[in-house]
Amino acid sequence: MTASATSRDQLQIAARAADAKGGEDLLALDVSEPLPLVDIFLLVTGRNERNVAAIADEIEEKLLEAGHKRLRREGREESRWILLDFGDLVVHVFHEQERVFYGLERLWKDCPVVPIDLPAHAE
Repeated sequence: MTASATSRDQLQIAARAADAKGGEDLLALDVSEPLPLVDIFLLVTGRNERNVAAIADEIEEKLLEAGHKRLRREGREESRWILLDFGDLVVHVFHEQERVFYGLERLWKDCPVVPIDLPAHAE
C-alpha cells in the first residue's frame, strides 16, 4: 500500500500552511503499510506554544477550506503537541522539546518519506 492521491493533496495543503506560519523541520512519512487506516503522518516543529497553536490553526483552516473534514484534534489547550486527524493525513505539530522527547521519526524510521513541495523562500 502507498499513500493515496487524496492524502498527498492534503499533505501539500497542510505543509504549505505550516510553512506559512513558520513551521520547521517538516517531515512526511508514508505510514500506510503499518497503519491501514492512515496514509501519511506530517511532523512539524514550532518554536513556542503560540507558534505551535498558530501552525495547527492554519493547517486546520486551509484543509477545511479545501473540503477536508477534521475527524479529531488533540492537545490544543497546552499547545505542546497538537494532533490533527484528517483521516488519511494525521498532522503532529510539536514544540521543539516534545518533538525530540517523543522521537516519532525514530519510531517510524522504516516508513518511506513522502516528498513535500514547498515554495522557495527569498533570503
